[in-house]
Amino acid sequence: MSYYSELQKSMRWLGEQSDTVFLGQQVRYPGNALFRTLEDVPMEKRIELPVMEDSQLGMSIGLSLAGKVPISIYPRMNFLLCAFNQLVNHLDQMAKYSNGHFNPKVIIRVCVGSIRPLNPGVQHSGEYPLVLENTRIIRLKEEWNILSAYQEAYYSDRSSVMIEYGDLFMSSVMIEYGDLFNS
Repeated sequence: MSYYSELQKSMRWLGEQSDTVFLGQQVRYPGNALFRTLEDVPMEKRIELPVMEDSQLGMSIGLSLAGKVPISIYPRMNFLLCAFNQLVNHLDQMAKYSNGHFNPKVIIRVCVGSIRPLNPGVQHSGEYPLVLENTRIIRLKEEWNILSAYQEAYYSDRSSVMIEYGDLFMSSVMIEYGDLFNS
């Protein structure tokens, strides 16, 4: 069991659910480390988007209200900051200001960027405190609880922000597949 393999197993499980859809950057085409965790998710469940973080979360909320369970993927927590309008003012509060008529459920998958083997700088490796009233925040710091945490997010009646850690991901990929950067 490794951090990477548990993420891959979790994405496979989510991909097997009939109502899930995955959206974000590099969900259909390679370009970041998270792409490899989606290799068992059917392509017809993946929606590739340009860099438009606020709109991406708005689309995710709309998909949720239409009966889907979107897994909205942000490869860096720094980029999720661009979607705070949708996260704080809409996703987290919609049930409250609609008197319970609308309760969107989105699973936000976000990664704190790795600083090894190459430090990309603070604009790609930040971890920011999130304080939301109705949205669960789950920090995935141990591989043993990744699948159960994603299953709990899927079965929950609330949205969840799943925070993954790039350094844990990258170190487990290097252990499983060898040091890709020094071969």
